[in-house]
Amino acid sequence: MSEDQGRKRRAGGRAGNKARAGSAVIDQMPWRIPVNPDRPTEPLDAEGVARLHKGAMKILSDIGIEFLNPEAVGHLRAAGCIVNGTNVRMDEDFVMEMVGRAPSTFTITPRNPAREIIMGGKHMVFVNVSSPPNSWDMERGKRSGDFESFREFMKLTQYFNCIHVAGGYPVEPIDIHPSVRHLDCLFEKLTLTDKVCHAYSLGAERVEDVMEMVRIAGGLSHAEFDAKPRMYTNINSVSPLKHDFPMLDGAMRLARRGQPVVVTPFTLAGAMAPVTMAGAVTLSIAEALAAIALLQYIAPGCPVAIGTFTSNVDMKSGAPAFGTPEYMRATQMTGQLVRHYGLPLRSSGVCAANVPDGQAMWETSNSLWAAVQSGTNMVYHAAGWLEGGLIASPEKFIMDCEVLQMIQRYFEEATFASTEEDIAIDAIREVGPQGHYFGCQHTQDRYQTAFYSPFVSDWRNYEAWQIDGAVWTQERAHRIYKQIIAEFEPPEMEGDRLEELTRFVARRKQEGGAPTDF
Repeated sequence: MSEDQGRKRRAGGRAGNKARAGSAVIDQMPWRIPVNPDRPTEPLDAEGVARLHKGAMKILSDIGIEFLNPEAVGHLRAAGCIVNGTNVRMDEDFVMEMVGRAPSTFTITPRNPAREIIMGGKHMVFVNVSSPPNSWDMERGKRSGDFESFREFMKLTQYFNCIHVAGGYPVEPIDIHPSVRHLDCLFEKLTLTDKVCHAYSLGAERVEDVMEMVRIAGGLSHAEFDAKPRMYTNINSVSPLKHDFPMLDGAMRLARRGQPVVVTPFTLAGAMAPVTMAGAVTLSIAEALAAIALLQYIAPGCPVAIGTFTSNVDMKSGAPAFGTPEYMRATQMTGQLVRHYGLPLRSSGVCAANVPDGQAMWETSNSLWAAVQSGTNMVYHAAGWLEGGLIASPEKFIMDCEVLQMIQRYFEEATFASTEEDIAIDAIREVGPQGHYFGCQHTQDRYQTAFYSPFVSDWRNYEAWQIDGAVWTQERAHRIYKQIIAEFEPPEMEGDRLEELTRFVARRKQEGGAPTDF
């Protein structure tokens, strides 16, 4: 490997948007799918895993889960489950047989095959912030989500190579009518990015429209779309013990066409789940397995994953808390259970802070390192999340991407002690007890790529920082964000796909889009 190649692999690389000479705002790491080399942290011993599994099976067989979707109930009744109205009970043999049908690893291929991601094993991908109703930045403060902000977050999502998935709406654009919002948002997502994207399971029309738009953007026939995963959905249970109608409807539609479904119960200990982490995790696992059993029954072998969103509430205010010690342990425990079932795992990079300050970064870092320690494969909300998911912030997005790059570099460091040159005995002999390593040849040959090079952190001393304007991290991130937006160029879309996509959106808008209640 040349020195230049080494520099790109370990320290830099062009931006995620259309590259041209001198166009990169920052020198970032190149696109890659990170591989986590570490052994997962396992708070539970084998008996503990067995106890939580047994507890989840007891919930499913003795208490049951409410399925608020008649079609889903009909399928589970046909499968031999015990049905009483909307309550469905299923025994362990059935659940484990269904779970055994699911693949342990799968890929998702977006319109640009070079952006394919791997779900499962030791692979780890990062997803942008998804679904906040509000935005916050240093110039405009907190405000309701709008389409302009949505498009800015899509540009940041495309730009950063450490963001692998364009997940849900980074901010909800309430200035677009709900009946056509999905059409406008997915059009922008598919044209401003070329990464894996997602459909909200919020009604048949939205799910079907998004699948068709992804198919068109990829230049695929219907058979080609159905032949392998091209997109995905994430559904949440309505904890405790419920799955609602639209989420199940969307999940079943995608599963039948071979598209992945991530099932993520939202269990907040002390509110929607038992106050103990063991109880909250057990409930979460039961809710996830119930939906996965349904999907594997109607579409054997469809790709699925279990998501964890188990945290605690502030018992003084009732507000959700994230990045807590309890959140970290719950994520690690869920990882053990999910590996027991042989499925991929999703977790999140979350915090409860209201602005991108110290609290925001330590809570998010706790969440992200819990993802690393748990063996997570997909990290939702990895960049940009604030106020427990009520705010998306571009400054926080930039700051989070610094942490994500550091995690990727941390993974790579695991392989650096593999040769005698890495161990550096000759350099140690050359420098001896009186010298220093700045000028020795071993350092000179490696100094440009030896260490992680930050793009937003400032490693100078206080005096140098003060002379240069005393710019705080949040402000540095703001400047980077503004420059990225100003210089962004969207990825190309091949052939006549853009025209076909434009026609589809126009036709569906003319037809009224998706029905709404207002």
